[in-house]
Amino acid sequence: MNTSVQHNDLYRRPDCPWGKKAAALLRQQHVDYVDHPFDSREQENRFKADTGVETTPQVYLRGQRIGGYDELAEHFDVETDDDADTQSYTPVIALFATALLMAVATATGVRGFMGFALCLLATLKLMDIESFSEGFRQYDLLGARLRAYALAYPFAELGVGLAFLSGSLLTAAAWLAIVVGAIGGSSIVKAVYIDKQDLDCACVGGNYNVPLGLVSFLENALMAGMGAAIVLGLG
Repeated sequence: MNTSVQHNDLYRRPDCPWGKKAAALLRQQHVDYVDHPFDSREQENRFKADTGVETTPQVYLRGQRIGGYDELAEHFDVETDDDADTQSYTPVIALFATALLMAVATATGVRGFMGFALCLLATLKLMDIESFSEGFRQYDLLGARLRAYALAYPFAELGVGLAFLSGSLLTAAAWLAIVVGAIGGSSIVKAVYIDKQDLDCACVGGNYNVPLGLVSFLENALMAGMGAAIVLGLG
């Protein structure tokens, strides 16, 4: 991608909500601009390296870098709707609370709780699998290298959840849970605690602002732990 800028340019990921907001604001301000959507994560990373920026979207007006959506709004003296985009654990809490109530109502115990939770999580991801995939690949160690894994992840999660509930193919599902949970937990530790990245977690799909952090790590730890308990004959 040619990263030289001379006029009005917007560089963004097509699925990024901040990029969409920046594009909408430029149109609202009647600014003619050239849109440069990235074709892949690799192209986005190359753009960041070439221009020395850490985040996207990036807006340039008359060749001068303005920054992301917040900086663009400040440039035009426009108020941003920050409250609508505040990160929150509310979706995760609501989901796990619902799974817990379902497990209590059906008297299926811890394995039932995990089964219901995984099925609910998978459903949210499958509602917009492309959006989930793009968000997931920002931090998952395997997903970043293998897009097919990111796309297959919700189906694997659903399969594990159904196996926990039905008892069918339980050992295979348990090993899958251990592997997936270990990869996910390691990815979160690297992204949040080593690389210090401020990212949204794709655990409830790609359309919620859930912060990537301790709760996301615990989700993966619970999955791997449940799998280990089943393999050891404890679950």
